[in-house]
Amino acid sequence: MSLERVLAQIDTDIDDATDRLLDLLRIPSISTDPAYKADCDKAADWLVDELTTLGFDASKRPTPGHPMVIGHADGPGPHVMFYGHYDVQPVDPLELWDTPPFEPAIETTAKGPVIRGRGSSDDKGQLMTFLEACRAWKAVTGALPARVSLFFEGEEESGSPSLVPFMRDNAAELTADVALICDTGLFGDNTPAIVTMLRGLLAEEVIITGPDKDLHSGMFGGLARNPIHILTKMIAGLRDETGRITLPGFYDGVPELSDEIRSQWQNLSFDHSKFLGDVGLSEPAGEHDRTPLEMIWSRPTCEVNGISGGYEGDGFKTVLPSRASAKISFRLVGTQDPEAIHESFVAYVNSTLPPDCTAEFPLGHGAPASQMKISHPAFEQARAALSDEWPMAAAYVGCGGSIPIAGHFKEILGMDAMLIGFGRDDDQIHSPNEKYDVESFHKGIRSWARILARLA
Repeated sequence: MSLERVLAQIDTDIDDATDRLLDLLRIPSISTDPAYKADCDKAADWLVDELTTLGFDASKRPTPGHPMVIGHADGPGPHVMFYGHYDVQPVDPLELWDTPPFEPAIETTAKGPVIRGRGSSDDKGQLMTFLEACRAWKAVTGALPARVSLFFEGEEESGSPSLVPFMRDNAAELTADVALICDTGLFGDNTPAIVTMLRGLLAEEVIITGPDKDLHSGMFGGLARNPIHILTKMIAGLRDETGRITLPGFYDGVPELSDEIRSQWQNLSFDHSKFLGDVGLSEPAGEHDRTPLEMIWSRPTCEVNGISGGYEGDGFKTVLPSRASAKISFRLVGTQDPEAIHESFVAYVNSTLPPDCTAEFPLGHGAPASQMKISHPAFEQARAALSDEWPMAAAYVGCGGSIPIAGHFKEILGMDAMLIGFGRDDDQIHSPNEKYDVESFHKGIRSWARILARLA
């Protein structure tokens, strides 16, 4: 059977595959810092060379920022598009790294060997799992089991300013039957996961102004309006005593979990006590009638991310402030409409204002949630393939954060995306001493080989 020979080839070649990853990790492709522009170009060229060696029709495509890398290889069966990014986060603070961030190496730890270096998990190591799976298929059979396109970005860590225009300009070339994204992780250490829910985000800032200048609280306190009082009362009213968000229409478009997904999540045995205990907390907040996993993955939120007003320096100043402000974010799910929620938020804030006070809203921008259609046959095929490789059966999971590329694939190219990754919670992405477990790299390659076989 071809798959068994491909898996054996991956096992035989794992040391060379790791060396290739270390070569890519040595390139300091920090996208947000103009000083590393040449290094981003170098990483893109490195990938083009690798893809060409593997028989892909590969090219580096210019953008106003860092280049895209595109590759195509013919094959039977469905057409899959794999996305990853070759840029990495800055390394600051450098003094907290135990080893130089761009001198990657294999390091022995209590949990097993790891690949230490910036980009090892986010996202070069993950990206290379798919390339190495393709390499093994080509080495054993001379061809890929499916038609494969590759789409590598160089600006993911700096906001992807060139991504949407490039996707719109090249929509015909980039459209496939399904997209594959490797920029997520396992659930725990041994349960593979396919992310099917990504929360959207609405970012708001509200500035409350009362008197036309800061006032002496001894002379005006108790008589003049205090914008901080008004702001904090408004914030307190955003949630009721059960944890539900009170904005009119806020829950329009919020779906309930299917029995199948709810059952999978219950089988994950999520330990919320440990999850909260690791950050010094003990009791779940939020909606009282929802499980912790539901609140993280499938329920909308309203959180205060920052608040300011009055005197905030050292010592004490008896001031009654002229202005007070807060930054508030809403994580969105299902088909919640960011614009409708923004309008509801503005109306609510204005309804709380007493005479002589005004409100400004400098932000108010957002993006909707993404929810994949798991009825697409590729999802069950991939879940079965992952379950064959890992100790635990694969599960469909949600993601508390936002991964915009998945929504762009749906909105611009009309295709669903499967987010499958092999990172672990302790990979320290975006932080000093980033690592990727050798097991994650090895089994990630084997996982993609199995997925390609199933899809074909």
